[in-house]
Amino acid sequence: MINVALIGTGKVTLANHLPGIGRCRGAALAALCDADPRVLEEASRASGVTRTWTDPMACIRDAGVDAVIIATPNRVHHPIAMAAIAAGQHVLCEKPLALTVAQAREMAAAAEAAGVRHMTAFTYRFVPAIRYMKRLIDEGFVGEPWHFRAQRFQDWERRFLGWRQMSAEAGTGEVGDMLSHRLDYGHLFIGPIARVVARTRRLLATRVDAAGREHPSDLEDWVGCVIDFENGATGVLESTKVAIGHTQAGIGRDYCEVNGSKGTLVYELIYPHRLLGARRGGTLEPMPVPAELRTWSGRPLDAGVDPLQAFRWDQNAEFIAAIQEQRPCVPSFHEGVRVQEVMDAIVRSAAEGRAVEVQREAVRTA
Repeated sequence: MINVALIGTGKVTLANHLPGIGRCRGAALAALCDADPRVLEEASRASGVTRTWTDPMACIRDAGVDAVIIATPNRVHHPIAMAAIAAGQHVLCEKPLALTVAQAREMAAAAEAAGVRHMTAFTYRFVPAIRYMKRLIDEGFVGEPWHFRAQRFQDWERRFLGWRQMSAEAGTGEVGDMLSHRLDYGHLFIGPIARVVARTRRLLATRVDAAGREHPSDLEDWVGCVIDFENGATGVLESTKVAIGHTQAGIGRDYCEVNGSKGTLVYELIYPHRLLGARRGGTLEPMPVPAELRTWSGRPLDAGVDPLQAFRWDQNAEFIAAIQEQRPCVPSFHEGVRVQEVMDAIVRSAAEGRAVEVQREAVRTA
């Protein structure tokens, strides 16, 4: 049995990681940790797990677990992950991996040296339509990739984002929160990103909590960038929290398109079991995802399971399976480092008003 500790037990964690681990054969949620005692108590009630800690270092030291899932503010990803790795524990860490490229690289190098499984929570890789799109691109459906574009639009109005609107806790706003996933799409479908030209904008100086209190926000609400891939393909990405009306299925717009020399593929999250595709001379038509790709395991979904939720649980299934099979996780910390490197270039480009080359480091393995 693989015993897992959840470090960071907010509502998103309980909606995703708690049921995800619960559906994994040979794994059990054994411990909870959160710095906020009220949040921790709520998580304990919801999960039935009574072994709890408010100090993550004590949890890592004393809980006796085999693996940890880190879902804390970005500021503490690095120290918690490094402590877990030093203790020989496998680590699934929410994105972005850290506040800096140097921290992310250190985490990846330490995990490799320790021989533990390491995974970055690029959750959308497990959407069936994303997996099918990857297969088709690899099989040559679009031919030589020419253009990549991705959009993430959400309508959060002035809703309080908690630590995600504080630079000291999150590092970046929309860049690390939602654009990071779309950068991972680019790496997955096209390849390494060479350079970026970016702009960011903070449109709201304060956000409002459920009690009507205003809280300062010092991070960007919007980011847009043009990118060049190393293979010559181009990309355009835009992500925002302040797109009024974008509330489709409660998730907003998550759109990705690849145009190539032979065809086009289009993904939209609200249709997790369908792509749009066209070959040269044709028009875009629906392309159902094959049944074997509709879950990570290939097993049919339980009756009544929402496919917009199930792929999030498949992420946990990959983490546990990699531990059981003693193989690398996909995506690993290395994919997290690659995105962190591009994020760094985006931040510098927006601040300096110029194109910035992505500074990549070769992957080092044990």
